[in-house]
Amino acid sequence: MTIPVQNIYFLLCYAWANLEQRDSVNIDAVDPHNVSDLYARVLSNGVQRLIKRGLDRSYTLHSEETPQLRGRIDFAQSIKRQTWQQGRMHCEFDELSHNILHNQIIKTTIGNLINTAGLSRERREELVSVNRYLKTIDRIHLTAATFKRVQLHRNNSHYRLLLSFCELIRDSLLPEKDAAGRRLMKEFIEDEQKMPKLFENFVKHFYQKEQTHYRVSSKRIDWDATCADQASADALPGMLTDVTLESPGRNIIIDCKFYKEALTQRWGREIIHSANLYQLFSYLKNKEKDPGWENCEGILLYPTVQESYDFNYTLAGHKVRIYTLNLNQHWTKISEELKQLVNDYDENKENKKTPQPT
Repeated sequence: MTIPVQNIYFLLCYAWANLEQRDSVNIDAVDPHNVSDLYARVLSNGVQRLIKRGLDRSYTLHSEETPQLRGRIDFAQSIKRQTWQQGRMHCEFDELSHNILHNQIIKTTIGNLINTAGLSRERREELVSVNRYLKTIDRIHLTAATFKRVQLHRNNSHYRLLLSFCELIRDSLLPEKDAAGRRLMKEFIEDEQKMPKLFENFVKHFYQKEQTHYRVSSKRIDWDATCADQASADALPGMLTDVTLESPGRNIIIDCKFYKEALTQRWGREIIHSANLYQLFSYLKNKEKDPGWENCEGILLYPTVQESYDFNYTLAGHKVRIYTLNLNQHWTKISEELKQLVNDYDENKENKKTPQPT
């Protein structure tokens, strides 16, 4: 699945709920098929904004031998090294510094991206240029745990988008190198573990931001079951919707799926993924017992870049729609499609082919 990088950028901004910073990065000049160039442009523009605003800094603990006493005297080290014989003592003190964790992550990520294969010369030069502003900041070894240690708050929340991209870049880098010794990078869009959750978050945050008719959430659904005992009740699996849209006159459950192919092959014909349809139907049937949810609707939403589908059914009294969202078109059209998807269920559909669920 190949998605234009401009759409990848918007998708990630919605998925990470960083819409306030979405328009701060100029991605018009980026090669629409080069994800590495997108990352480079986000980092270079982001660092330029940080420099204008002022890099975040914090107090960090320093330790050194000094002839001028400051902070706390480390008597154990001073006695061990007998530093007083040279008129010096070992001291520990706090110092306001830019050399803090989130700046170190950005500096390290820029260095890693500069040495990545496939990056255009123009974007590489941009990164080299902004990297000079970070010369007083150390590079560190990045792990998944490194990003969990970052503490963002009200005064440095503008770092959130940049750090999200840094984590994505770190996860995309491969240990292999090309003939020139540059690191290789995988297409994160092919990551079958990360992309389903990203796509789900994108859809949920899009509706939260772009429409006002519905209350948007992920809703837990209880089984319409009578259990013999508590042990039986505890053994039931949980049901949590991806996206639920609620309004006084209409309730919609959206289940987001991220596959390379929206339909599967069986006995020589294309059919809907049965497990996906069973799951959505289970949500609808168990939720219909709640007041106001008797006629709740369901949508199975798949991304696509080629063939599109729009299938409609009524299953046990519930409207069910299987819809593919084409991510290989201009972002404004993607936005319009998503809005229309929940605004008018009964429009005439271009695709008349309707396979029977199995």
